[in-house]
Amino acid sequence: MTTSGVQAERWAAHYLQQQGLILVTQNYRCRAGEIDLIMRDGEVLVFVEVRLRSNPSFGGAAASIDTRKQQRIIKTAQHYLATLPILPPCRFDALLLEDPQGLQVQWLKNAFGA
Repeated sequence: MTTSGVQAERWAAHYLQQQGLILVTQNYRCRAGEIDLIMRDGEVLVFVEVRLRSNPSFGGAAASIDTRKQQRIIKTAQHYLATLPILPPCRFDALLLEDPQGLQVQWLKNAFGA
């Protein structure tokens, strides 16, 4: 199965909605960077990074969310939060999709902190 980044993000949004999360927005962009999915889990606003890797040789999907990438996501989340009248509790999740022979999914809640 070959999956593009756009297809992976759509699949991830659908998967997380099946888990009870509510989609707020996709592909939120600002000068600092981009957040793939912003979702709500009850009262918690969840910033989701979707990572797809078809070849685990370079550390897989989790290894691709390095400190620099985390900082860009955090700055982008701060930009988004500045648009809200009230700051909700937040967390940063990662949805890791690996595709060596068939899609494997790993959902990391609180993958990193701000």
